[in-house]
Amino acid sequence: MPLNPTVVRVTERIIKRSAPTRRRYLDRMAKAKSDGPARAHLSCSGQAHAFAAAGEDQARLAGANTGNLGIVTAYNDMLSAHQPFERYPTLIRDAIRADGGTAQVAGGVPAMCDGVTQGEAGMELSLFSRDVIALAAGVALSHNTFDATVYLGVCDKIVPGLIIAAQSFGHIPSVFLPAGPMTSGLPNDEKAKVRQRFAAGEATREELLKAEMAAYHGPGTCTFYGTANTNQMLMEFMGLHLPGSSFVNPNTDLRDALTVEGAKRALSLSALGNHYTPVCDVLDEKAYVNGIIGLNATGGSTNLLIHLIAMARAGGIVLDWEDFSDLSEITPLLARVYPNGLADVNQFHAAGGLGFMIGQLLNAGLLHDDTRTVSGEGLESYTHEPKLTDAGLMWTPGTGETLNPGILRPTTDPFQETGGLARLVGKLGTGVMKISAVAPEHRIVEAPARVFHDQDEVKAAFKAGEFTDDVIIVIRFQGPKANGMPELHSLTPLLGILQGRGQKVALVTDGRMSGASGKVPSAIHVCPEALDGGPIAQVQDGDIIRIDAEAGVLDILTEGVLQRAHVTADLSDHHWGTGRDLFAAFRNTIGSANTGATVFGEF
Repeated sequence: MPLNPTVVRVTERIIKRSAPTRRRYLDRMAKAKSDGPARAHLSCSGQAHAFAAAGEDQARLAGANTGNLGIVTAYNDMLSAHQPFERYPTLIRDAIRADGGTAQVAGGVPAMCDGVTQGEAGMELSLFSRDVIALAAGVALSHNTFDATVYLGVCDKIVPGLIIAAQSFGHIPSVFLPAGPMTSGLPNDEKAKVRQRFAAGEATREELLKAEMAAYHGPGTCTFYGTANTNQMLMEFMGLHLPGSSFVNPNTDLRDALTVEGAKRALSLSALGNHYTPVCDVLDEKAYVNGIIGLNATGGSTNLLIHLIAMARAGGIVLDWEDFSDLSEITPLLARVYPNGLADVNQFHAAGGLGFMIGQLLNAGLLHDDTRTVSGEGLESYTHEPKLTDAGLMWTPGTGETLNPGILRPTTDPFQETGGLARLVGKLGTGVMKISAVAPEHRIVEAPARVFHDQDEVKAAFKAGEFTDDVIIVIRFQGPKANGMPELHSLTPLLGILQGRGQKVALVTDGRMSGASGKVPSAIHVCPEALDGGPIAQVQDGDIIRIDAEAGVLDILTEGVLQRAHVTADLSDHHWGTGRDLFAAFRNTIGSANTGATVFGEF
């Protein structure tokens, strides 16, 4: 099947737009490759420091004639998604040692959970943590003693931060090793119903806690299709996971075999061998287009509209929300995974998963098949699935048919003809909306505004019974410069209650919603943000706003709004406590959401 002309056009546009910065980046990577890992050139004292704790591997490291694999890990045992990584370094070291090489943990990076900090002060550090992770990984690799790397990370900001760091060290081959999703617990829709009942005062806190703990009950990622699992999808579509490895449950024999194989594969791709495949060659413009297609086809997290832009810029590639919107127009929605449906990611994987989807999109001419991956040339190998046999780990062709059409559909019979994301533009600025879970009858809302500067004010107004008519709730001063751009997902239950009453309701904010947000139309990431003098800072209660996700409109219908003075806000309470005082430099230097909301300039 020839490549879809829109895919061709958008890719060519990105390549042209990015040409100067991409060239400079690749020139730097070529120089770094020629300089090479400096292990053999370290002073005797430097080598002694680097190898002192390596035990039986000391002699191999000092000899410098075998490959040395660096491990960058986001392990901690508070977060279910990252707890399985505790065992990985031992698995990896033993496997690489058996192959004649060495492996060392280069360093750790922080990993925070948006589920824990949702609605709390700590959430205001969430987006910043992505760039902290990139910085920490950069420090870990700064010793320049590794021939290849593996990255152990899963969740919301962790994978994007690790990708930014991997591209800074883009001359080194890298493989990303996932932990996998926890086994299925209480269905996500049942959990959501209890949340709504609690928000309405109809369920006790004990009932809520019981439901939450039945849903989040063991090691692995959450089973809904939020940012963490969207990250895993991207790593396959973009060629940095082994095929079919994203959604294999933790602590299984297959998961361990994939971990071992991924580590071996990373070292086999180093400059010491015959298949040198650096990250800078894998993550090119075509890989990012494939990632955007995957994001739309699966109805993935809106957080990636920020993260993908930041990730790409780290490799000299300049993406724009228009690229996402144009590709969404020609990408069919092939999956229904909660909150876009009732299934969880385990059921999605069992129905055919990413292998089926990639095969469908390749056959429809919607993916570039001439990309480089850690599995070789092109994406055909990503239509295969891993199996553990008596002969060891092997890949066999995946299913060519969906095993559950309620979860997964072919391109000839999609859930909807266009993707899960929409770009909104108008007098109120530019924003985005995840529409894959928004019913068609809720995609156009025209109603008076109620304006707030804090999500707690919204909750208080809801409890006071103030939302009795159609309403568009505007929450401003939630952008990256104002307070770190926290997610506002804790508003989802009460907004869902209003919608369930038959009211027209929507959200407009310069902040974020969770990647798990769904059925309430939410115009998010609005730029310019209020602190930058965006029109959102001129809106008042009662102004009529129109949101039209079908036509891509975010408009103010009331006359004279843009002639008003911009409102200011006292944000001092958001700039201290829970570590927030440490991040003043980030708030002062961070870019806008549509440029990736990153503190890094051009790479």
